[in-house]
Amino acid sequence: MSMRAHGPRRPWQARAAWLLSLIAVAVLWIGLKWSGLFVPAALAQNAPALIDVDLLIHSAKIWTGDDGQPEAEALAAWQGRILFVGGSADAKQRFRAKRVIDAQGRRVVPGFHDSHVHFLGGGIGLARVQLKDAPDEAEFGRRLQLFDQQLPKDRWLLGGDWDHDRTFAGVLPTAALVDKYVKERPVFLRRYDGHMALANTAALKLAGIDAKTPDPSGGEIVRLPGGTEPSGVLRDTAMGLVQRVITRSDSDQQEAWEALRAAMQMARELGVTSVEDMAGGSARDQALLLRMYQRLYEQQQLTCRINLYWPLGLWKEWADRGVMADFGNDYLRVGGLKGYADGSLGASTAKMFMPYLHEPNQVGVFVTPPGTMKTWVQEADRAGLAVCVHAIGDEANALMLDIFGEVGQSQEHRHRRFRIEHAQILRREDYVRFKEFGVFASMQPYHIIDDGRWAEGRIGKERCQSSYACRALLDAGVVLAFGSDWPVAPLSPILGIDAAVRRRTLDGKHPDGWFPEQKISVEEALRAYTIGSAKAAGQADRKGMLKMGFYADLVLLDRDLLDAKEAPTLDQIKVVTTVVGGSVVYETR
Repeated sequence: MSMRAHGPRRPWQARAAWLLSLIAVAVLWIGLKWSGLFVPAALAQNAPALIDVDLLIHSAKIWTGDDGQPEAEALAAWQGRILFVGGSADAKQRFRAKRVIDAQGRRVVPGFHDSHVHFLGGGIGLARVQLKDAPDEAEFGRRLQLFDQQLPKDRWLLGGDWDHDRTFAGVLPTAALVDKYVKERPVFLRRYDGHMALANTAALKLAGIDAKTPDPSGGEIVRLPGGTEPSGVLRDTAMGLVQRVITRSDSDQQEAWEALRAAMQMARELGVTSVEDMAGGSARDQALLLRMYQRLYEQQQLTCRINLYWPLGLWKEWADRGVMADFGNDYLRVGGLKGYADGSLGASTAKMFMPYLHEPNQVGVFVTPPGTMKTWVQEADRAGLAVCVHAIGDEANALMLDIFGEVGQSQEHRHRRFRIEHAQILRREDYVRFKEFGVFASMQPYHIIDDGRWAEGRIGKERCQSSYACRALLDAGVVLAFGSDWPVAPLSPILGIDAAVRRRTLDGKHPDGWFPEQKISVEEALRAYTIGSAKAAGQADRKGMLKMGFYADLVLLDRDLLDAKEAPTLDQIKVVTTVVGGSVVYETR
């Protein structure tokens, strides 16, 4: 129908109509974005006509995570936020959607929030040599040779994620072993935990590492037995001696772009809608990564919400710029800092009160000197930045609790979020200190079933019994935030939940669970992967639950992980659909 049929509008009428429309849209948006209650509720309950929304899911079993409304059948989303949670019949009567999903009685949960990943590293690893599951030296060498044949001549051979407990019966490999398979090209292979690496002779020479090279602070150049010649294995900060000479090429940036897109694809397929990216590169690498994320955001290609953490030692750069925690938008944030207290258990560099059983002269290392760590935490906290610190050994965890407790009590109260990343080897007396000092335990449950293959050989049964202590920490009132530590462990939250619930080690030796008294329920694990991670990220007011006004991030599963009948095959549950901001970003065909 033409405007002429009604007669032309006078200018003041047109302006008034436009203004009223603008005000109506603004009121609706503000109400949805900030209250999450007033305007959406009024629309849903009082409007006589169907309300247009972007997404409607009905006939579902929705676990909302909201104690006020724990279960629902339907959900409507508009402009990236949840507009309605309730019954299917009610939803169909009230809403008309651009996209309708009939869940057919299947389980819907909030989008999984991985509290600890190395996103770019995980994506890059997908395209590099994979050695973690090599059963023996022959297969290890075969994969190296095959990859060597595929690489351009001017490139380093990188990647690996090797596991000497699986491939070499716990004996560390050497440069000479790698030389047997790849001699001319420099090779630098990380152990899968990222705290130890293996270099061949060509790489050691390029880095200038020889018998006279001293160990750097916070690291170790492992020597051949009976002498000072480097074996090829480098622990923690000693890895930097080689990393600094690895040549870069124009193809590196293209590899990074491809890696990020591959990482997002994997996240979509696994139902991961938010990640805390602990990247861990140099200041230059971090800046480039941030720029890449911004480009993806501008191009509307971010299908996962990113919180990028900066090295704790660079706190002053952010403070001088006036940046505080959570600077950014709904999809990309910075303002969090990540530090390292110690190394890893697998590399025998996690800082322990007592020596390792298999290396009686080894108690691990403080990667960051305690005095320096305390200063960094104090100053970063004073600047309003969020602080999390990697701590695995019992002494490292105790130290960080001391520091967090002292800083929290001595400095002006603020909305701070102190987190310990991994929190693996603990003394029983330290459980309650997490709760007392308000420290989040950011844990990766897959490490339980992976490390459980060999951890008792490192530190003995008694220390293991009080460690990887999900049940004990929950009972002490501590908030758990679950993640994967990908690529150290698989990105899959389903596998993480299964690990926390059943604790069956990967070698099959603990079918009833490794220290089963530390098992937690499926719902407790699900909360840690959603609500707990949102709390640790300072976003519990907008994500982690399927609640009116929250982000419309959710996952539809092929089976009900909360059904006790699914317990025997919990790890086999698959994602059917992943929704981020009300948009379907992945669905099975």
